[in-house]
Amino acid sequence: MSASAPPALSVPALSSANRILIAMIFILGPVATDMYLPAFPMLEHDLGHGAGSAQLTLTSWLAGLAIGQFTLGPFCDRFGRKSPLLLGLAVYSIASGMLAVTTSFHMFCFLRFVAGLGGAATSVAPRAMVRDVATGSEGAKLMSQLMLIFGLGPILAPTIGGFLLELGNWRLIFWAGLGFGGFLMLWSWFLLPDTLAPEKRFALPFSGILQRYVSLVREPLFLSAAMVASFGTFTMFTYLSNAPALFEGILGFSPRAFAIFFGLNAGGFILGTQVNARLIRRYAFTRVMELGMMGGLVAAVLCLIVSATGLASPSNPWVLCVLIWCVTFSLGFIGPNAGVLAMTHHGHQAGSAAALMGTLNWTVGGAAGVLMAVLPAHWIGSTAVGMVLGVLGCWLSDLWRRRLDPESYLSVSR
Repeated sequence: MSASAPPALSVPALSSANRILIAMIFILGPVATDMYLPAFPMLEHDLGHGAGSAQLTLTSWLAGLAIGQFTLGPFCDRFGRKSPLLLGLAVYSIASGMLAVTTSFHMFCFLRFVAGLGGAATSVAPRAMVRDVATGSEGAKLMSQLMLIFGLGPILAPTIGGFLLELGNWRLIFWAGLGFGGFLMLWSWFLLPDTLAPEKRFALPFSGILQRYVSLVREPLFLSAAMVASFGTFTMFTYLSNAPALFEGILGFSPRAFAIFFGLNAGGFILGTQVNARLIRRYAFTRVMELGMMGGLVAAVLCLIVSATGLASPSNPWVLCVLIWCVTFSLGFIGPNAGVLAMTHHGHQAGSAAALMGTLNWTVGGAAGVLMAVLPAHWIGSTAVGMVLGVLGCWLSDLWRRRLDPESYLSVSR
């Protein structure tokens, strides 16, 4: 090495405060998705497009997240993790402020799409940062720790959204989005280190970017593990997208009872991630992931059975509630482990890998909303059908992973 060559830079360690910050950044997507769900009726009335139109705004948001993640990955590999994250938070914050004042439904959908483009950075950058500092079982432990805070998003978001609706109207929710995004941007600017050393950054031409994504898609371990995580997201989105119709419309829950159950369900997911973190200290994290898939499949099938046979009804909703809680609990074993598994061999292109995995997550997960729109709106079993399909997708993806790449399965499980 020549005397003028810069010294190799070590990866910055993530302090407890930085881990909390990364987790809070990571929850922005779920919070921005869930917080305005209670406002759907008011939003449809005020913007004048009738029942069901609010689902289009959710689709616009999910489309922005999917496309944004796909394009942000190479920027995270070229400019580091921090700069693209700050830009994304700025775009999200500005779009949220504009959403709070718009009176046009079509403009609302467009701004929701733009907000999704910016918000995509909050999924890409944290995953890449985790891969920068840890992999394998250590990475799974770190991701499970982050999921402890991540799981607070679904608990708090609908409650906060309902509280803001009581104070005023749906516009307050997007003013809150502006404030939260701005707060995260400032905190990240001053305190968050960039985990990608400058000497590891590189630029790719457009053809090189496409080639990188093609190579990732063709890599069996990455794609199959990413699809396990994506179908886990599909399972969760099945519940989220149909929860108001199922619990308030069919089972007759009051808004307060629905918020309580929503929080308990999110608490189940958090509990699953923390049990997962303990189990992977003793067992291969791929085995623990498969344990979660088995539990999720059993609970989802039982959901379908009790729904189809009439055992679950407005007069007896609790058996269905318990089984849905069991499904979301099992997802705490799937997402963290599958995400780390997909990233294991891609430290040199963690930004692109995280972006493609995020795009797959939101694209496959977004299909759950389409499925719920196709299934009968007033049938109690619609949610159960979606959950069964989601967990079956996890299983098929994992079987594909093991069949195509058994040696990598053994190597990452040790």
